[in-house]
Amino acid sequence: MTDRRRFRWLRTLVGILLILVLGLCIAGWYVLAGSHAQLDGEVKLQGIGDAVTITRDALGTTTFQGKSRDDITYAMGYVHAQERFFAMDLMRRLPAGELSELVGAKALDTDVNHRRHRLRSVAQAAYAALPPEQKRTLDLYAAGVNAGLAHLHVKPWEYLLLNATPQPWRAEDSFLVIAAMYLDLNGDGRNERELHMAELRDVLPAPVADFLLSPDPDWEAPLQGDLSRPPVIPGVDAFDLRKGAPVTGGDKSAMTAALLPALDAARPGSNNFAVAGSLTDTGAAIVANDMHLTLRVPNIWFRARLRYADATAPGGQRDANGVSLPGTPALVVGSNGQVAWGFTNSYGDWSDWVRVQRDPQDASRYKVPEGWAGIEAHDEVIHIKDAPDHTLKVETTRWGPVMAKDVDGTPLALAWIGDRPHGYNLGVMQLEHAASAHAALDLAHDMGMPPQNLLAGDSAGHIGWTVTGTCIPLRKGFDPSLPADWSAADTGWTGCADASQYPRIEDPADGRLWTANNRTVDGAELDLLGNGGHDLGARAQQIRDDLRGRNSFTPGNLLDIQLDNRAVLLTRWQRLLQDTLAGTHDPELEQLRQLTATWIGRASVESVDYRLVRAFRDKVKEKVLAPFVAQVKAKHDDFAWPGLVDAEAAVWMMVRERPVNLLDPKYDNWNALLNAAAREVADDLGKQPGGLAARTWGETNRTAIRHPLSRALPGFIGRFLDMPDEPLPGDHNMPRVVSPGFGASERLDAMPGHEAQSILHMPGGQSDNPLSPFHGAGEDDWVNGRPTPLLPGPDRHTLTLLPASE
Repeated sequence: MTDRRRFRWLRTLVGILLILVLGLCIAGWYVLAGSHAQLDGEVKLQGIGDAVTITRDALGTTTFQGKSRDDITYAMGYVHAQERFFAMDLMRRLPAGELSELVGAKALDTDVNHRRHRLRSVAQAAYAALPPEQKRTLDLYAAGVNAGLAHLHVKPWEYLLLNATPQPWRAEDSFLVIAAMYLDLNGDGRNERELHMAELRDVLPAPVADFLLSPDPDWEAPLQGDLSRPPVIPGVDAFDLRKGAPVTGGDKSAMTAALLPALDAARPGSNNFAVAGSLTDTGAAIVANDMHLTLRVPNIWFRARLRYADATAPGGQRDANGVSLPGTPALVVGSNGQVAWGFTNSYGDWSDWVRVQRDPQDASRYKVPEGWAGIEAHDEVIHIKDAPDHTLKVETTRWGPVMAKDVDGTPLALAWIGDRPHGYNLGVMQLEHAASAHAALDLAHDMGMPPQNLLAGDSAGHIGWTVTGTCIPLRKGFDPSLPADWSAADTGWTGCADASQYPRIEDPADGRLWTANNRTVDGAELDLLGNGGHDLGARAQQIRDDLRGRNSFTPGNLLDIQLDNRAVLLTRWQRLLQDTLAGTHDPELEQLRQLTATWIGRASVESVDYRLVRAFRDKVKEKVLAPFVAQVKAKHDDFAWPGLVDAEAAVWMMVRERPVNLLDPKYDNWNALLNAAAREVADDLGKQPGGLAARTWGETNRTAIRHPLSRALPGFIGRFLDMPDEPLPGDHNMPRVVSPGFGASERLDAMPGHEAQSILHMPGGQSDNPLSPFHGAGEDDWVNGRPTPLLPGPDRHTLTLLPASE
């Protein structure tokens, strides 16, 4: 081939490739533009009663103005679908065990785990049991969703990528969205924490298990009641690691995975706190709330303002501002002008494992207090995209589905409030109409939602706290932290607590309330709520102390507390590291000592000292706990450290008191263990580019807020869908809880009656469409802690929904 012909061939090839690329770009633009929500104009619709005006400001904050809440409900469904339908679809499919039908076999394990709960049947039963007015609300919302979906020129772009067709929204699907929150907030409906606690107690002596699982009174900050008792170190007569053949725990990677839950892996992080009107210049209370969840594109919440006629509201006009949850018609967190409210996960104990005693003569029967009952068998068919269906056999008892085995092999059924239709309703929507903090707390026991810490404050200055949920189980005759036999009479769950039994605090003397996933009460009230994995408490204690550090507050002062990244918990670990390395002659360890000698004590993006001290704490905890974990894994291969058990109390007491009987035999003394931990920090982080001095916290702590499908696409397209990947200050065990892909899903600082002074942050934007002006609106302010207003700014777009008859 001549050079001229070769050139012509290459030019033709390049031309064809450019045409193909241009064609793909045009097609992509068409798809994204066609699935873009309509922002302006008029739309006539069947099903809406009167006109609703929908305006959006620069952040995409959406104001719904109508004559009735029914019309607002329909309009919310319409807008949610146009902006978020794919995310809503994932939210309903996840708990129903229907993801594989959309995305293929890679979701099968998740579907199998969730399908055992048969949550679609639960949602259908919950909908059927609703009072007529709540059914009407869900019907209107579903009609609005389907109208919004139908009015997109092109189906949402994700379905074109997956070669799938979006399915209509059903009224009960809103309860599946609530079920997704139950799963997220209640251990994915598996309660592996208590299974691993049972394995640990099966192997280790009771004094050792009690010690390792002890809460830490040094860091607790309950709202009322006493601190826990200090843990008691088991003596050599109870347990001695130095005797007998050492247990290695087998595969190193398996041991690392088993220890991970004991270290600073992802932990809960929601905060809410309030100050009374006696501490503000307006006389109104202020409520702060930041619900920490997995972060994604689009964000789970949707900024909204609801304005409609309401005879119970001042001037007959309800004006509520906050965040809604697409997939439901509720304003979940916000302020209605009279009351502001917010939630954190309570981490009470909402599930129990029940030993299922099968009839030796007939395995389809099991023992119950009155004799024998039949196990219900259900064949659940899971549809899988591009693959044959998978049939899952689900066995269900009166207590719940059979999902695991006890340490002796006995089948276990999970009793869980999320599996009960009674746990689902629209009670949270009544907060829009609450006229006082007291009235808001009165609603708590009728809210069909995962049990949460509800904190409310009102325009008259009152504040209060309680726990939400339609059922706090009443237990009798068993230890709820371990699997138990409920076949005996008067054993198990005997009913639900009535409203008078719910713990409640109103107008505390010092005008301050706080929760941060920590233990909030003690005594009989703690026995009622149980411990489903309370946070260590350092974060709650830091918030409490921040609140006590001032006597006058504005919403901005509460935002400052939400952004507090001081590393109070790690201060004693920094001193321990300095003591460990004092007098070292090793150059690498000396560098580690010098880099942590000046303790700034903040999880800031530029901090090297914070990252190194944090790594030292993790290494020490890993080495201290490893021999105990190895002993349990030797008998129970699937064992991992029980989730949400920090072990700070036990580990710190051991490194302080240095009991020889609890020291891993591979070390001659405790100093050797501490030096080995420091050595691993120096080796692991020092060998990376730039050495120890370059290991800033921001290098590893980044936003990582991604669209669910971005990983399946080429990098440059994925980056187009995701939020910018940026370093972030903050970490666990401090108010500003942040880790990659996890953090404050919103930050609210609301002063009811003074919403113009109030603040609302949100990571990511309102829309999942990268061509939308609201795709990432507000992200930069969230990252940098700059306050954005709760109330919408000037209107940028106006859409009017009209009845079809007009």
